[in-house]
Amino acid sequence: MPRVPSPAARHVGEHIATARKERGLTQDDLASLTGIDSSNIRGYESGRAMVSVQTLVRIADALRLEPGALLRGIELGMFTAPERDGRRRAG
Repeated sequence: MPRVPSPAARHVGEHIATARKERGLTQDDLASLTGIDSSNIRGYESGRAMVSVQTLVRIADALRLEPGALLRGIELGMFTAPERDGRRRAG
């Protein structure tokens, strides 16, 4: 699980936690439904880690949501800018 704490990760995690609680599920329940380790679920919900697209789809499916519902309200500025690594960028 990539550890990418950012406002975006926190935002997505809040959506996951809210949807899970609305359905009366525990983090362990969601982990069982998705096949994702419960420690990863905790990391996503707390915003310590950003979900991959595949994981987002698995979680949305278990919560019976469209994946876009978990991304609602995300803006580009919420992502932490990567540090310069010396490579040239297009543009």
